[in-house]
This record gives sequence, structure tokens and C-alpha cells, in this order.
Amino acid sequence: MYVLHVLRFVRSFIDENPLCCCSEEISNVKKKLIEGTDELKLRQKTSSVVLKVKEGQYYLKYNLTVPENYPDQQIKIEEKDCNYPPVFKRWFLAQSVEIARQCVEPPKKKKPKDPPFVLRPSMEPVVSFLIDEAHRYVNSECKMCRKKAFPDDPKTVELDEYGALHLERVYCGHVYHHKCLDTYIKTPPFQKGKMCHTCGSRIFHDKWKLTAETVEARWAHKQAKQRELDEVVDFLS
Repeated sequence: MYVLHVLRFVRSFIDENPLCCCSEEISNVKKKLIEGTDELKLRQKTSSVVLKVKEGQYYLKYNLTVPENYPDQQIKIEEKDCNYPPVFKRWFLAQSVEIARQCVEPPKKKKPKDPPFVLRPSMEPVVSFLIDEAHRYVNSECKMCRKKAFPDDPKTVELDEYGALHLERVYCGHVYHHKCLDTYIKTPPFQKGKMCHTCGSRIFHDKWKLTAETVEARWAHKQAKQRELDEVVDFLS
């Protein structure tokens, strides 16, 4: 009878506190929160946590739901509110989902020397990523012109994807203004591609997929056209 009472108590406790399965993770991520700007609220009734992170005038709010068979199944991630530039909103959400997936699914293309896949809880990695990334970028500089990349007022963010001050996040994680990056990629030298001004990694971006040879050929053609125009102007002046 005593054992039965204990089992009932345990079952009742789990039903009323479903987040107890990730209590250690929650405790760990709370240590990363910045007091006065960040917040992590627990919602036991819905088995979810609400994360709020703020840096300057920029903020994000995410709802993270813990499934019943956690940690075998990844957490469900939902963006509730976010005023970061669109490219970063997409990055935060897509990478969060990918991090959670990698916690519960083995790599699709396993390398021979990779260690055996070990399933791991996904709450802490995802929340840690969102906290770190939200605080990382707001005060960053364009790596080309060295001016502050993010405007102080989120309402003045350049939304035109080809606008001069539109923010571009390159593969290595650093930030450039669109015009700065476009100018850098399209001017010499072209050998071996373009490298990030900060980390030295080769720059990859969906908007600039041309080979170095093609970019160089286009630059040479543009220069030839400009010389022809200059000659005409000189002739007429």
C-alpha cells in the first residue's frame, strides 16, 4: 500500500510538473540570462518555457514546448515575437530547429571517423544558442566599413534586400552592409575567392554564388566599358 501511494505521488508530481525532466537544463540556462533584460518563464500547464532576450532596442520572444517523450523527441520551437532584421529572424529560427534536430537524429551523412551518435536533450543547446546570438550581433560592426551594423532604432532597419545598408550575415557568422560586401566581392583581387576581414574564412553567401573567374571577367568587362566611355568624353571635350 505504501509503495502504491508513493507511485501515485510521483505520477501526480510529474503530471503537475512536466518540466521536471529538464530542470537541470533550465537551471543551467538561467545562469546565462542577463538580469534586467532577459527572462525565462516556466509554463508547467503547457509543458513549455517562454524565453525573452533583449539587447539594446532589439528583442526576441520564443516559446519552447517540451514533448511528453522528451528527451527522445526534440523540443518544439515557436517564434512569438522578434524585431531583429529579417535575415537574423530567419537565422535564429532555422538554426534553433536544426540544433534541436541534431540532438535526436544521427547525421544523414556519417563520416567514417565520426564517433557513435549519442542522443542528448535539446532544451539547453537551443536556449543557449538563442541567448548568445541575440546578444552577439546588435553592437557588431560591418567588417568592411567598420561602422555599426545595426541601427539603434529597429524601425529604421533596411528591409530592401539589395539596399546599401541591408545587413548580410556571411557563412562564418560575421556581418556586412550589402553595398560594402557587394563592392568587396566585385573588386580585385579575385584569386582564391574573398576572405572575411575578421576571421579569414572564405566568404560564402547565397546572393554571391559566381566563381572568382566569372566575377573577374565581369569586372574586366566593366572596366573596358568605362575606358571606352572616358575616351569618348575626352574626344568630345
